[in-house]
Order: sequence, then structure tokens, then C-alpha cells
Amino acid sequence: MGQAQWKKIWVGSAGNMVEWFDWFVYASFAVYFADSFFPKGNDTANLMNTMGIFAVGFFMRPVGGWVLGRVGDRRGRKAALTLTVTLMSAAAILIAVAPTYAAAGYGGVAVLLLARMLQGLSVGGEYAASATYLTEASAPGSRGFASSFQYVSMTAGQLLGLGLQIVLQRTLSDAALHSWAWRIPFIVGALGAAIVFWLRRSMLETEVYAEDDGARSDPDRGTLKALWAHKREAFLVIALTMGGTVAYYTYTTYLTKYLSGSAGMSKPTASLVSFCALFLFMCLQPLAGRLSDRIGRRPLLITFAIGSTFLTVPIMTLLRHAGSFWPALGLSMLALVVVTGYTSINACVKAELFPTGIRALGVALPYAIANALFGGTAEYVALWFKNGGIESGYYWYVSGCAAVSLVVYLTMRETRTIDLHRVGTAAGDDSGTRVLAS
Repeated sequence: MGQAQWKKIWVGSAGNMVEWFDWFVYASFAVYFADSFFPKGNDTANLMNTMGIFAVGFFMRPVGGWVLGRVGDRRGRKAALTLTVTLMSAAAILIAVAPTYAAAGYGGVAVLLLARMLQGLSVGGEYAASATYLTEASAPGSRGFASSFQYVSMTAGQLLGLGLQIVLQRTLSDAALHSWAWRIPFIVGALGAAIVFWLRRSMLETEVYAEDDGARSDPDRGTLKALWAHKREAFLVIALTMGGTVAYYTYTTYLTKYLSGSAGMSKPTASLVSFCALFLFMCLQPLAGRLSDRIGRRPLLITFAIGSTFLTVPIMTLLRHAGSFWPALGLSMLALVVVTGYTSINACVKAELFPTGIRALGVALPYAIANALFGGTAEYVALWFKNGGIESGYYWYVSGCAAVSLVVYLTMRETRTIDLHRVGTAAGDDSGTRVLAS
């Protein structure tokens, strides 16, 4: 890969990292600020309410995917990426200054809800713009490797959030964290977004998009009408995302709360387990992405789905009784190795399904819908099962979602050899852009 391609990957990844730092610190710090916005009483109920607002952000992602996907297809990937980080910065500032229940009653909940809606809009467009940008910015033989940096940067953002949490846990009292210190990561996120906004103003557009001059005058470019012409691929994105997003959020954002709330670990120990597991997980992404460039995307997706279908129940059951750092880390790492089969390549697989003029929207909207239905509700569903006294039911739910995606992976065709310049053309169709087995 040339220097220009590395620059594109760096700038795209840096912005993605800040986006997901802001997105995930809400989940990782929810255990500290949940009681600040609701009447004191049932801690589990307050956490469920807070995570319900977290889920609202996911339901805004389809709107963000539609609006910002359209911007990405009509105005360019750079324009969409710059707009997403602006929205995320505004959301982080709102959460940082949101009044508590004691100060403003449910007014603080209203501010929190507005901030999560803005975050949902932002991330709904960020995922697709980033996936499209990283895929298009790379050489044909290294798309899996390049696009894997999306989850490297996503995980790096979460690691920064967890790292900051660990530092705060070890330097401040628990009372301070519950009282005011939970606001610190949102201030950091807003500052980071401002820096990335400056970086993205000078980023380079991808050659695939820049060379697509012939379709620029198409009035249907980046529209729902154009997406409907590729409805088969859009439904494929929803189906192949279902199992992956549930498993990913189970072993990332929910893991810390599961270890502290169900396995009985202290919050600092649970945070450290998550931090170490996620760091190793992040390092695996480029390796798996490179492997997919050699052997194809389907083998990795199928491996993930089989592993998640049959290993989720025993892993989650053993995690509940892990008891200490090392057993919990080993089990968490095993789960994340399985999830790597999906995370490392899902961005390029989705981008490889659509032509340039509808690629950003084609990835954004179906993916956001799948995340709203399955990823965004994962923690809420987990807590619902726990509150109902049948926590193990959630393990089977994750396995079932993975099983549905397994059927999709087994029936789809390979996308590794698709020419991004020709997707959707007659020649492109003849050369393998039909990804569902007939």
C-alpha cells in the first residue's frame, strides 16, 4: 500500500476512533451516572432506563444512515465524514453539561435523550462513510486488511474510554465518580472530535469516488429509489449483520456490566478484564483482514457464525462463575477471537455489494436498521432477561441470532474478487457481483 493510501486510512481511522470513543463511553460509564438522571431506588431499573436511552441512539441510526449516506454518495465520502464528527462533538458536549434529576427533574433525561439522538444520527452515517472510505481507499488485493482498521479504530476508541475509566477509578473515589467525574470522558470526547474535524477538512477523497464522474449527474444517485434497485443486497446486509452485531455488543459494551453485575467482580477488575481482552481483540483485526484477502471473506464469516452459535451458551455460563481476573480474561478472549471472524471484514463485505453511486447509502441504511433491531437492544434484552430472573435466556438469544446469520453466510457467494469500479454494471454482474447463491 502506498503512502497516500495509508494517509487516507489513518485520517479515516482517527475520526472513527473518536466517534466510537464518544459512543461507547456512554455505555461504559452508565453504571456511574444512571442514578443521576432517575429517582434513587432500584439500581437495575435505573440502569435499564439509561440503557433504554442508549438503545434510542441506535434507532436514530437508520435516519443518520439515510441522511448521511445520501450526503456520502452525492457530495463525497469526505463531506459525510466531516459532518458526522461535528454531530458527535455536539452530542458529547450536551451529555457533559446535562443537569441531574436533583437539579432539573426529568429535564436531564430530555437532554440525555437529545444527545443520544444526535449520536445516533452521527454514528448511523459514520459507519457507512468509514467502511466505504476505507474499502475504496485500498488496493483491490488489500481491501480486507484496510477495512479491518475500522474495527481497530472502533476498538481503540473503546479502549481509550475504558482506559480513562480505569484511571479515574484508581485516582478518584467511587462517590466522586457517581457525583461528577463521569462527565470527564464526554468533555474529552468533545475535544477529540474538534481535533478530528480539523484533520478531516484536509483529507483526500477516494479515487473510486473521484473517478465516478459519469454517474454524478444521475438524479437518483444516493436515493432510496436507487437503493431499492439493489434491495436484494440491502436485505443481505441486514441478515449478515444480525448475528455479528449482537455478539459484538455482548462481548464489548455489555461485558463489563455482566462481569460486575452477574459474575460478582469489582467494577475496577471487570473494567481491566474488558480492557485487556479488547486490546488483544484490536490486534487481531488486521491479521484476520489480511487472511480474508488470501482465502476469501466467507470462510471467516462462517467460522464466526458456527463458533458463536455453539459456544455462546458455555462461554457466558462459565464467565458468570469465572470469579477472578485470569479465567474471565481467557473466556472473554475466546469469545472475541470468534467474533473477529465477523468484525474484521464485515465493512468491506458490505461495501463490495454495491456500486459507487449507492455504496454509502447501501451500507448505511440496512446496517443501521440491523443495529437498531439487534445491536442497540442487546444490552437492554440482556438486562430484561436478568431482571426477569432468567438471565441464561439471553445466551440462547445470542446463539439464535448467530444461527440465522450462519444460514446467510452459507448461501452467499464470495465478494473478495469483485471490482469496485464495475459493481452493478452488466460486466460486473457477470464477474460475480451476484452474491446470493441461486
